[in-house]
Amino acid sequence: MQLFVRTIRALAVFGLIFFSYMFQLGMTQLLSVWERDPKTGRDRRRLPDWLHRRRKRVDQRNAKRLLRAILRLRGVYIKLGQVLSIMGGFLPRVYTKELESLQDAVPPRPFSELADTFFEDFGKTAAELYDRIEEQPIAAASLGQVHEAWLPDGTKLAVKVLYPGIRPLIKTDMRVLRLAIEVYKWFVPVQNIERVGDALQDLLDRETEYLHEAEMMEAMAKSFAHRKHILFPEVIWDLTTSNVLTMTFMEGLKINKVDEMEAMGIEPHAVAVRLVECFYEQVFLNRLFHADPHPGNFLVQPGRKPSRPNIVVLDFGAISVVRQELVDGMIEILQGLFDEDGSRLLKGFLQMGFASHEANHELLEKTVESYFQKLLRIKDRTPGALMRASPDELEKLADPDVEREELRELMRSVDYPEGWFYVERASVLMFWLVGTIDADVDPMRIGFPYVMPLVMEKRAKEEAARAAEPPAIDAV
Repeated sequence: MQLFVRTIRALAVFGLIFFSYMFQLGMTQLLSVWERDPKTGRDRRRLPDWLHRRRKRVDQRNAKRLLRAILRLRGVYIKLGQVLSIMGGFLPRVYTKELESLQDAVPPRPFSELADTFFEDFGKTAAELYDRIEEQPIAAASLGQVHEAWLPDGTKLAVKVLYPGIRPLIKTDMRVLRLAIEVYKWFVPVQNIERVGDALQDLLDRETEYLHEAEMMEAMAKSFAHRKHILFPEVIWDLTTSNVLTMTFMEGLKINKVDEMEAMGIEPHAVAVRLVECFYEQVFLNRLFHADPHPGNFLVQPGRKPSRPNIVVLDFGAISVVRQELVDGMIEILQGLFDEDGSRLLKGFLQMGFASHEANHELLEKTVESYFQKLLRIKDRTPGALMRASPDELEKLADPDVEREELRELMRSVDYPEGWFYVERASVLMFWLVGTIDADVDPMRIGFPYVMPLVMEKRAKEEAARAAEPPAIDAV
């Protein structure tokens, strides 16, 4: 019954938002006129000023309505709100502004609601498992929360506990979200957009299996064993199950506390640079990357010098493996941007798998080339430059430059590559995180020259190893 009521509440909120926009769309269709732009020669819609103002009010009301619903429903919807707050390029800015509070201000649950989990998994209470455990959490997220604890020998721990009953809620919520994706496809017919739902389901499955997260924590630590300034917690396996993850407690300052960083003698610019280098190494070299790099998942510690800080990495439920085709395509795109070579940009776009099987390649290539030419004309690609840009400048950058009648055909020409959900999410999150630390850092100009020699060296070793293998002998 509870799940049924929850589903009705979610559908009611989404339905109310949907119909408010349908009404606005109807008014737009009735009251707007199309006119030819003398500069571009393309059709453009002209709306009355009062209708523009009404649309802003509708956006504001719906953004607040969505935030209230998310905080009431919790669970998957908080995770969805977190994703939209940094990946809402298709949403009005007011939505991302409202939903930003979900990144690190999720209301915690009382410890009494979690107490049974320890006994069910270990046959002991939390007080029997740990020498001491704090009932007030130090962090709360969409799927679980973290408490401080200590072993008898004084070792300080971080204990992450999954919220009881969260897995059945995920199944119910994902049915609603998949229905929302199907509705969204009516308006934006991108091929395989349902992969977003598949990817979110996969992400949630991994983030609610703490044995998997423990394994990923050790895998990430192993991949950075040669980087002494990138630090990871250690798993306490005797106190870890599918629902409880116990690890060593990592000290440090939250990575976006720039003023406090400077007071501790840590250079924010150095932190931003190390974060960019760490991310590029994950994606392009290790092929194992953190797909949820928001501020709550990184700490910073003073290093030997202000310019040599230590970065602490936390929360490994969203660790993902990047496909070879995506890596190769992204390298082509970054190389094209770095060298201002439009042909390499287009090659990388197609190599990543963004062209659908029924693509109009002529239209797609014309649009991609036009868009990348805009990017090539942008000399300052730092987060600060993007934040200083006016809404009109951002709208011009996002304009596909196609005739109105070509737009739906263009959308049908675009595929959503397998695995891109995680890479896109991580890249956008990382870009904005770096921007909050040092808005004038250019992630591409720092990360690409850093990682490319390492990638070339790795490829050379792999090719040398293949060449050294004895030739295969055909069976007689």
